[in-house]
Amino acid sequence: MTTSQRRFSDRELETLQKLKILGVRSGTEHRYTGVWVVMVERRVFVRSWNDKPTGWFRAFRDEPRGAISLGTEERAVRAIHVRSGRLRHAVSQAYAMKYDTKASEKWVRGFAENEREATTLELVPDSPRASRTGRRAARA
Repeated sequence: MTTSQRRFSDRELETLQKLKILGVRSGTEHRYTGVWVVMVERRVFVRSWNDKPTGWFRAFRDEPRGAISLGTEERAVRAIHVRSGRLRHAVSQAYAMKYDTKASEKWVRGFAENEREATTLELVPDSPRASRTGRRAARA
């Protein structure tokens, strides 16, 4: 895979920046789940509110390849678990900036808690023909 294929296009990044809710799906069998999405340094991140055994976050940890829904288009992605404290904090700040309504305050504060920061995943473009074996999410 070339470097350009591992990055979202400018058009995709613009769409992702504007979206408030992004549809994500691990593997090919799961349904799409709507999640908040943010960008930091032209990279795309999502975070889980709760780490349920049957939730989308655990599904991505067990099967890091999946897809996102960009309007009428589907884009193959791979989820990378973010371990960097600096990057997790930057993602928390990005949530606070993007979701800045009174109704969002509770959720933004909650996303900044350590246990929720630990569920941060980076989504990177992937080949739609990539292997779909049950490998664990890569670590950033």
